[in-house]
Amino acid sequence: MLGDLYAGAVADAEARRELLPFAAVEAAALDRAPALDARAALAPADRVKVIAEVKRASPSRGDLSAIADPASLAASYAAGGASAISVLTEGRRFKGSLADLEAVRAAVDVPVLRKDFISDPYQVFEARAAGADLVLLIVAGLEQARLVELHDLVRALGMTALVETHSADEVVRGLDAGAEVLGVNARDLSTFELDRDLFSRLADGIPAGVTRVAESAVASPADVAHYRRSGADVVLVGEALVTHGDPVSALTSFLEV
Repeated sequence: MLGDLYAGAVADAEARRELLPFAAVEAAALDRAPALDARAALAPADRVKVIAEVKRASPSRGDLSAIADPASLAASYAAGGASAISVLTEGRRFKGSLADLEAVRAAVDVPVLRKDFISDPYQVFEARAAGADLVLLIVAGLEQARLVELHDLVRALGMTALVETHSADEVVRGLDAGAEVLGVNARDLSTFELDRDLFSRLADGIPAGVTRVAESAVASPADVAHYRRSGADVVLVGEALVTHGDPVSALTSFLEV
């Protein structure tokens, strides 16, 4: 599944590159106002922080929410206390787009994450050109040299990388690449199975000074509390918000943990 997702993302990026060459995307990225300081926004605090996600669908659950107006949803998240907004920009299985990210960027004043299957510098420049402050880099999908290259590029463009891991070895690789914000995804992107306790098993391998993000398996305040007790500084929540009848109420309940 992960290989298919990366292959599709690469093919879609190549199609966009035919319409907008690398030099043009690079120029657009460099012409943007400076990125917001996402690392500061997500820094450890006396309460858990939330990255709230704009997510229409997933390979594991299918359609989740139509989200006709991603900017309005993101603005509600930000007003409700989200520290950052994650926007799925993968179109084939998650039904997102860079246009969603651009709309969200224009609507909020908190950092915005491009969540996609990034494996090429073109996609990083696209993210900055669209207004992203954070870029997801998934260790499982990248050779170490490419992970380091992309992480360095993200930083050079003034953005922050959310480096996603799913094993102790991947945590080490992420840290070796320079990760300052490191996520542990409870969902195995090869099988899409969930392991709610994975974060707690890996958290001790993430040193002080690195922001710890727990991803997936968040359905209730009890799940947020479980992650917080295990050392999470931030939780990334998508499905539980977009499928709730009142996303802001759900977000508030998570932040009160």
